[in-house]
Amino acid sequence: MTLYPLKFKAQLFHKIWGGHTIAEWYDHVPAEYENVGEAWVMSDVENYPTEVVNGAHAGDSLQDLLEVYMDELVGGKVYEIFGNHFPLLLKFIDATDDLSIQVHPDDDYALENEESLGKTEMWYVLPSHEEASIYLGWKETMNSSRIHAAITDGTLARYLRDYKVRAGDVAYIPAGTVHAMRRNTIVAEIQENSDITYRLYDYNRVGNDGKQRPLHLEKALRVMDFETKEEVTLTHPEPVSNGAVNISKNPYFTANILSPTQAIQRDYAPLDSFVAYMCVEGSCAIKALDADADHQVVPMRQGEAVLIPASVNDILIEPDGQCQLLEIYMEV
Repeated sequence: MTLYPLKFKAQLFHKIWGGHTIAEWYDHVPAEYENVGEAWVMSDVENYPTEVVNGAHAGDSLQDLLEVYMDELVGGKVYEIFGNHFPLLLKFIDATDDLSIQVHPDDDYALENEESLGKTEMWYVLPSHEEASIYLGWKETMNSSRIHAAITDGTLARYLRDYKVRAGDVAYIPAGTVHAMRRNTIVAEIQENSDITYRLYDYNRVGNDGKQRPLHLEKALRVMDFETKEEVTLTHPEPVSNGAVNISKNPYFTANILSPTQAIQRDYAPLDSFVAYMCVEGSCAIKALDADADHQVVPMRQGEAVLIPASVNDILIEPDGQCQLLEIYMEV
C-alpha cells in the first residue's frame, strides 16, 4: 500500500495546572477532565501512542506503521539511528497556572539511567488571553548548596531569567536547562521522544491524589547546567507570507513556520526524513501530489498534526483563510 499524509488523534491529558483553551480544539475530551493541560498530537511514547484517523491506516499507531514501513515512513538515516521508535514527540500545552520549575536530562544520562532518550525541546508561543511569561535558564552561576537553600525558603524563581512572551516567540531549551512555563501561557512543543522530567520546585502543590507532587532534586542536580547559557534565549522570527522561515535548527530537529495565504507547494525530495506539520492557527488542506488519489487530501485545523512519510515528496498546502503551520523534519 502506498503511504499518504497521516493525521493523528490527539492524546489528551488532565493536569492540575491545565486550562480550557486547547480543550475547545478537540471533540473527544473525557467528561471527567476539568482541565486539559496537554494534547499529544504525534506520539510514540510507550502507553501513549497516537493513532491515525484518516484513510486505510485509520486505527494504526506510529509503532504499527514503523514496524511495517520502516525507512519509507521516517527516512533511511532516521531509521538507521532510531529503528522502530519515532524520534520526536509533538504536543500543545495550555498552562493556566505555573508549571513546576524543572530540568530534563540529555541522551547519555537518560539512556543509562532511564532507558529513554533525553529531552531537548522547543516552544512556539501561541496567543493567550492574558499576559504570559516563562522561566528560561539561570540569571547567574549557581551551585547545589544555593539551589538547596532557595528551594527550602521558596525563593528559587528569583534566580531564573523571567521572560514576558507573546505569540510567535520561540524558546529553544537544550537538555540541562532549568525552565518552567508560567500561568496563561499556551505553546506548541517539539521535543525528543521522551517523557523524563525532573522537578526542582513545585510551589508545595498538591496533586490529584491529595499529596504533594514528588520532586527529583538529586537527579536534577546531576543533569542541570549551573551556569548561564548565552544560547538559551528567546527569539521572535517574523513569518513570511507563502514562504518558510526557520525558527530552530539543532541536532534533534529542524522547525520552520509556514504562513500560506494561497496554495504553496513543498518539495521534500532532497530530504531523507519524514515531515510533520502542526497547525497553530486556522485551517488548510494538505494534498500529496504523488500519493494515491483515494488518500491524497487531508484537511487540517488548529491543534492537529499530520505526518508526511519520507516516501511522499510533493505536497500542496491550500489554506482556508488565515493559516500557520509548523514544519518539522530531521537532518541527520
